[in-house]
Amino acid sequence: MKSAVGIFIIILMMIGSTRSQNTSNPLLQEWKTPFQVPPFDQIRNADYEPAIQEGIRVHQAEIDAIIANPAIPTFDNTILAIDQSGELLDRVSSVFYALNSANTNPEMMEIARMLSPIVTRHSDDINLNPELYKKIRTIYEQREALGLDPDQKRTVEELYKGFIRGGAGLDEPQKERLRQVNKEINLLQLSFGQNLLAETNAFKLIIDNPSDLAGLPKGIIATAAKVANADAATKGKWVFTLQNPSIMPFLQFSEKRDLRKKMLDAYMNRGNNNNKQDNKETISQLVKLRQEKGKLLGYPTWADFVLADRMALTPANVYHLLNQVWEPASKMAREEEVVLQSLLAKDYPGTILEPYDWRFYSEKVMKQNYDLNEEVVKPYLQLENVRKGVFYVANQLYGITFTEVKDAPVYYPGVTLWECKEGDGTHLGVLYLDFHPRAGKKGGAWCGAYRTQSYKNGKRVAPAMTIVTNFSAPAGNQPSLLTQDEAETFFHEFGHALAGLLRNAKYDAIASFPRDFVELPSQIMEHWAFQPEVLKIYAKHYQTGQVIPDDLTTKIEKSSKYGQGFKTTEYLAASFLDMDYHTLQNADGVNVTEFEKNAMNRIGLIAQIVPRYRSTYFQHSMTGGYTAGYYSYIWAEVLDADAFQAFLETGNLFDKNTATRFRKSILEKGGSKEAMKLYVDFRGKEPGIGPLLENRGLKK
Repeated sequence: MKSAVGIFIIILMMIGSTRSQNTSNPLLQEWKTPFQVPPFDQIRNADYEPAIQEGIRVHQAEIDAIIANPAIPTFDNTILAIDQSGELLDRVSSVFYALNSANTNPEMMEIARMLSPIVTRHSDDINLNPELYKKIRTIYEQREALGLDPDQKRTVEELYKGFIRGGAGLDEPQKERLRQVNKEINLLQLSFGQNLLAETNAFKLIIDNPSDLAGLPKGIIATAAKVANADAATKGKWVFTLQNPSIMPFLQFSEKRDLRKKMLDAYMNRGNNNNKQDNKETISQLVKLRQEKGKLLGYPTWADFVLADRMALTPANVYHLLNQVWEPASKMAREEEVVLQSLLAKDYPGTILEPYDWRFYSEKVMKQNYDLNEEVVKPYLQLENVRKGVFYVANQLYGITFTEVKDAPVYYPGVTLWECKEGDGTHLGVLYLDFHPRAGKKGGAWCGAYRTQSYKNGKRVAPAMTIVTNFSAPAGNQPSLLTQDEAETFFHEFGHALAGLLRNAKYDAIASFPRDFVELPSQIMEHWAFQPEVLKIYAKHYQTGQVIPDDLTTKIEKSSKYGQGFKTTEYLAASFLDMDYHTLQNADGVNVTEFEKNAMNRIGLIAQIVPRYRSTYFQHSMTGGYTAGYYSYIWAEVLDADAFQAFLETGNLFDKNTATRFRKSILEKGGSKEAMKLYVDFRGKEPGIGPLLENRGLKK
């Protein structure tokens, strides 16, 4: 029998040898690309499964080596070794899962389904390994006596907590059940997202009568013609889809009430059509399994389990905040409804305002009360100019620059890559920008990473971030012109990217913000988007180059709080719905239709407003990213509204000292401290709800 030391050496040799295997697979080779970004031009679908399998094999060998090491467990040979393990798996899986969201196809979706139980099993094999857990627990119990620095101590604590939350403390029957539950949850979450993408792509409103285009702006009509001309069956017609850049302006401007209804009905019924893409049973199973998992891990509900690791800590704290904002927001929404109903009555006497009327008549109020129309603003929000504005704000705050990298491979035409540098030229990372809708891209906007910031052999590994959106595309001779909401979204997602690019965490275990803090860096960036002095920099008419006039800037500022009753209640309604599902103590046989109806009745949501996400297309909640966490946006808004006040109090939007403090105390720190401690380090005090209510015009 070989000695333990001998086994340890053999395993290490096996790890080293894997680097030279599978040399024909580009995912497993050294990436000789600018800044070692993925070689998208070389990767084929057939490369993903063997690369991830190899990544799993190598990662398991690394874990086996840690377990087999006969030396007394230390921070370096156990905690640091675990923290730095899985590099190959992280590298290849980051590419696959990022592209499966941004540029998928049926073959990739099938690969994802095939890999899901394999990846889940591998994760459980690590989290539930008793020998590995024993080593971690040994160090955790001795952490006060080991002379660890603050980052090392927090890494030990977070890693230990992660293993406990992963089920390491369960008995064997419980572990086996947890494995099955994890496998089923992950497959159901994957199915939900795939069903939603299919349902979103399935619907098209085809218009062949020009009179049915009444009220629609020329740019929207041109885009619809472009979509139609891409398919021989609809050439010469106009096609509108359920992608946001298509449906939202249609609901705002179309004078055809019956067509607005048709569009919104299709949008609201995604995943609820009693077909093979129906998501109701998927939700029912998900909610039940999550509740069971929460109980297995010692919590009464799934939300209790999730929130124990968040700033909010408990469901009661979340509901308290939601209710605080709900009361003034719903009051304002009812006041808005009265105004919109009066306008509808002039066009359709005796008719009740419906959800498909709200955006249309709200647009009329904007024109009537503020002499402002979205189509007047859009010419000043050319996408490339907004990008320059985003980069300008980052430069003014942090001294960083962005330069396009033109010789790097990209995964789709039009995607661009940008290098981010410090003011002294030091490389910080790279950023992909991917802006426009396509059939293989999921809806919405997000920021992700092909490589997160880390440390290796004492040196910072620079991140490769990505921003993916579904902004209005160019049409004809007209470039991409953004709505105000799209421009604000760009600033929002760029805030996430900045947090990734500027992060300087020593250990992966303490690199990430908790979910209800992670929106602070993104949402604070929104505050600069429409500041008059910032608009003067980037808001230039795409045809004339004229800087946005002062009177238009003033109108934007004066109208900024209009419609907050609608915007806030539709968001809060979805937040309540998410929490209600995940605070169930008995989730057997949930009837999704009835549950949603009862949840909305309980808070008193008026019939003319639909939750921003109904259950069957509530991707944030049902695919795992923001499960029992959709409240995070409003929670973080308490923080970002207060944090922006720190800049305003100096009288300078770009105050260098405040920006440096925000960067050093928050953006660079990741999860190296508890979130509120990070915030207090920056602000000097905990935030209150006042600035949030003021920003939304909800203050009594």
